[in-house]
Amino acid sequence: MLRRRFLVASGLGFAGFSFGRPAPVQAASTPAPLKPKAKSTILFFLCGGSSHLDLWDMKPKAPLEYRGPFEAIETSAPGITLSEHLPLTARQAHHLALIHSVDGTVNTNDHHAGYYHNLTGHVPDQSFVTLGNNRRPQKEDWPFMGSVIASRRPQHPSLPNAITLPHMPSPAPYTRPGQFAARIGVEHDPMYINGSNEEPLKFQAPALVLEGGITPDRLTDRFSLLSQVNSATRQFENMANVAVLDEHQQRAVSLLLSSQSTSAFDLSQESPETRERYGQTVNGMSLLVARRLVEAGVPFITVFWKGDSERLAKKCRSAGSWDTHGNNFKCLAEDLLPEFDRCYSALLEDLSERGLLDETLVMVSSEMGRKPKVGDPRSGGVYGAGRDHWTYCQTVVLAGGGIQGGQKYGSSDRLGEYPDDQPVSPADITHTVYQAMGMNDLLAYDKLNRPYYLLEDSHPLTSLF
Repeated sequence: MLRRRFLVASGLGFAGFSFGRPAPVQAASTPAPLKPKAKSTILFFLCGGSSHLDLWDMKPKAPLEYRGPFEAIETSAPGITLSEHLPLTARQAHHLALIHSVDGTVNTNDHHAGYYHNLTGHVPDQSFVTLGNNRRPQKEDWPFMGSVIASRRPQHPSLPNAITLPHMPSPAPYTRPGQFAARIGVEHDPMYINGSNEEPLKFQAPALVLEGGITPDRLTDRFSLLSQVNSATRQFENMANVAVLDEHQQRAVSLLLSSQSTSAFDLSQESPETRERYGQTVNGMSLLVARRLVEAGVPFITVFWKGDSERLAKKCRSAGSWDTHGNNFKCLAEDLLPEFDRCYSALLEDLSERGLLDETLVMVSSEMGRKPKVGDPRSGGVYGAGRDHWTYCQTVVLAGGGIQGGQKYGSSDRLGEYPDDQPVSPADITHTVYQAMGMNDLLAYDKLNRPYYLLEDSHPLTSLF
């Protein structure tokens, strides 16, 4: 029972300990072609599949049934236009690099495979076709980019190197693959911090809460006793698995006893004006926590957009996030875009004013774009005004971390259906993140000490820097 509690407290209970303990990822040795500037990365992932055509890649000359009713507006960057529903982000466009030619084609055109492709940089295997939403995360999956970066950085003194908030997509048993360390070892999994739409200022993980009247002194005594019990039972257990379990227990206790661990998530320390600027929603407050974690020196922070199923599921024919199968334009204009515009622009503005943007890479991505031609059959066709899944083309947005702002990379065709100029893959995007974070040697070793590359057939987009 106590072991189970420590497992939950580590924030890594989902991944389990049956994966074994792969040999550690080797440190970089190849000289960097570019001097890295990013000390941290914030990944803002728009769960559900955000519409590239209605945010970043407007097509004003396309037929109405493709472009939709939204108008394009000028921005602070000459030659770059954005959706009229992103007026605050438009003021920050001089920080943005818009990559319009991302070909994220997957064999199922669905969420599971889209997550995996965009979070790991690897093409989903055939199991995503045969198993669909029953394709669970597996121990030999390719690792999440945040876990790879976490594994290459010195361990933070009081916080995990990779933190994800405000939720783990999606509800079990349909948890999305690609967000875990997998083959490089569960010790590099992110710690998950939970937030809610009902209490947007409150962030918790089991590792940050002492329950049942347990004090720090009593916890220390219990951990000492647990260590003795573990020592007595090692001879009967797999040594590698026990070693991994011990690491998680040590990490859980360190988090429970560290004041810095809890203060990083305490938004009462921020001014009311700052909280209001971000917008006091769970997504806005998650980005504010992300900024605080950057200040605390955490290398990789992921914010998975948390949808509001109570308000938007029926309206948007989805789970309440960016999966706008119905009423695409109303859901975007009235709900999703105003919230996104406010919190995302606030993050860029805040990081810039604090002198942190140049050393913080901020990436906006999603598991897919939306189908350019309006009218999803599952929501009434043209009458339902939805956009279906579309993994064949999407836009990824980078800012900070040495990226030159105010630029576009590549283009989609006249309808926004497919990359037209300078096509890139999710592997290239992942490689660019590694480049920004100073990772130039992508050689790793498996549990049998055999070498392999974390990414093959990919290139960082060096011209963005």
